[in-house]
Amino acid sequence: MLQSDIVTIIEQTAPLSLMADWDRSGVQVASPRREVERLAVCLDPAPEQIRAAVEAGAEMILTHHPLAMRPQWTDRLNSHTDVLRILYRHDVPLYSSHTSLDANPFGPSAWLPDELGLVDRVILEKTGIFTAPDGAEAEGGFGLAGTLPHAMTLAELCAKMRALLPVERMCGVARLIGDPARIIRRVAVCTGSGSSLLEEAARAGADLYITGDMKYHDALALLSRHDGQSSNFCPMAILDAGHFSLEEEMMRRFALQLETQLDGVTVMFLPGRDPFQPLTFLSEVPEVLS
Repeated sequence: MLQSDIVTIIEQTAPLSLMADWDRSGVQVASPRREVERLAVCLDPAPEQIRAAVEAGAEMILTHHPLAMRPQWTDRLNSHTDVLRILYRHDVPLYSSHTSLDANPFGPSAWLPDELGLVDRVILEKTGIFTAPDGAEAEGGFGLAGTLPHAMTLAELCAKMRALLPVERMCGVARLIGDPARIIRRVAVCTGSGSSLLEEAARAGADLYITGDMKYHDALALLSRHDGQSSNFCPMAILDAGHFSLEEEMMRRFALQLETQLDGVTVMFLPGRDPFQPLTFLSEVPEVLS
């Protein structure tokens, strides 16, 4: 298939018109390669992932995260120049679907709301209009909130989450704010880093907000609110499942989708690994948990 046709199909799901104004979705490293028979899909354009893709015979690579959020000089040897060296040596183009993918509420970024069966969905932050899968114009944006088919406790929902996430490649540590016995009816989800949408999740009526990279002071501010009766009242629970876990699964599902859309192209998903390692400080010397 033509490289340009693959880009067109990718952008049907991840239209560049929806990306954030600070983002760098789209072509990261250009290549004159015309035909592509093997596409590798992964979360990060890290040197080890790019090298593994090329060794597996990939002729084009699709990642979620961009190679760089701003232009970089190539006057020193680092991971950035490592990636460029590998790609140019093998004439392999690199494309990123970052916030352009995040902002499609009908695409792989909605994998968790889909798995949880959320209904009556609303977008937390609208970013634009695009053509939906049924051909109609639809609103796009970051984060979704919806209602569970059946209420469950926070503990029950966390157990369900464990079954859905790639726990074998995660650092194994999730962070939770909230009483495990709390009843959850409405859930807000933002893959990746969603601290900035905390207020929007609360306004959407969420009993639980699931995201990654929750900032300390944002969490503290949430806990400091009260209803005038209880000093420890919290308007909603928060599950910080980690940036890696939510987006790794999103890209795996995007790869499966592209496999059905790209005729004559072998699509390979390359699993990544959470860059963080869990530690215990129970002894004098920190010990990496196995």
